[in-house]
Amino acid sequence: MHLAAFLNAGPMGTSGWRHPDADPHFLTAGYYRHIAKLLEAACFDMAFIPDALSVPRSLGGSFEPAVQWGSGTPRLDPLVILGVMAGVTEHLGLAATLSTGYHEPFHLARALATFDHVSGGRAGWNIVTSFQDAEAQNFGYPALPPREARYARAEEVVSAAAQLWDSWDDGVLQQNKVTGEFGLPNKVRSVDYRGDYVSTQGPLNVPRSPQGYPLLIQAGASPNGRDFAARWADVIFCSHESLASAIAFYQEMKQRVADHGRDPQQVRILPAATVVVGENDADAWQKHYAFAELVHPLAGLSRLAYHVNVDLTQYDLDGPLPDLGEVGVQGHYDEVREFAQREQLSIREIGRWYGARTEGSMVGSVNSVVDTMEQWLERGAADGFMIQATHLPGAFEEFAQHVVPELQRRGLHKTQYQGTTAREHFGLKRAARDEWQQRALRR
Repeated sequence: MHLAAFLNAGPMGTSGWRHPDADPHFLTAGYYRHIAKLLEAACFDMAFIPDALSVPRSLGGSFEPAVQWGSGTPRLDPLVILGVMAGVTEHLGLAATLSTGYHEPFHLARALATFDHVSGGRAGWNIVTSFQDAEAQNFGYPALPPREARYARAEEVVSAAAQLWDSWDDGVLQQNKVTGEFGLPNKVRSVDYRGDYVSTQGPLNVPRSPQGYPLLIQAGASPNGRDFAARWADVIFCSHESLASAIAFYQEMKQRVADHGRDPQQVRILPAATVVVGENDADAWQKHYAFAELVHPLAGLSRLAYHVNVDLTQYDLDGPLPDLGEVGVQGHYDEVREFAQREQLSIREIGRWYGARTEGSMVGSVNSVVDTMEQWLERGAADGFMIQATHLPGAFEEFAQHVVPELQRRGLHKTQYQGTTAREHFGLKRAARDEWQQRALRR
């Protein structure tokens, strides 16, 4: 079982900061050092930080709800935070969310190759296309481009970045102090990439990194996103409210990967799992309900508006949720729409539910939770889980203290690291030179 930890570089969740055990010092290095050491001691494969490049303005066209209720803000720079975490760990994989919409390929390739070197091959890149108008407006655009245009640009950015990583062969550096020869120029080449959205000359000014390419992660749920993930991702992050939907998604994505000429065994699928454990099932559910009571309805509505990139105040909040058309995060919207129709919820009621919603909730005693996780693996729904914390660091502390030992006792989770790089933790090969040709061109 592969385990990754989902944590914000900032307050956790919609109201996780209100939890009595939540540490408020998310602006300090010590906060992240503690979490990093905790995760490594529990043999997690990776820490994963989502990101956004704006203070959300999706509710009422104002940033006030996001600031007032802590929905989607603040967000610190993930690479800086992961650098802090790298300094106190030796094995833990470290993945940053970086948008293809507002970064150029040279900048992305350089930053990630640098981080892969200095972390000893532990860098990961969660590839996103961004989903908020507020982000676009921070970079000189009036609104978010259509989804197809965002994915077309993402295709070029990732392809160009991969070619920049390939612009150095292994073994370029000689550093021969006798002859004065520093490197072998015949092992370095230009890229000269020209696309409709981006271009770069190259070569990169960072040597080829330990993993070749950083671990590539993607979480697209739309048809475009699924196709992109099938071609590029080493790890696919997803969210499901039922075992049946998780199995269907797993089978579909593994087949999509095979259809693109890739080995499905070289792609890992990790559904989200928000784990709440107690002394028994009743105790765990009591903790879960107590957390839900911390959520203010407007905080949940702010979170939902942020995720769908639609100002919900334009509708009657006591009426049903209408068809919103193209939204920001398609997967979240599909789950909300299905649940709201089934339960006949108004928009206001959806807000309260969504704010308290914990993706992939696994609530119960330690044995109940581990039974569920084991079932998902055995039924072919997952290769592991993206563990999401309700609050930090307490939720990860409880998981490490109670759940991890039971997973290890059943032989479901390792007791020590076997490799050093993020790819090795997931049982994946080092990225071969020109591997981008196998991924980008099979469209």
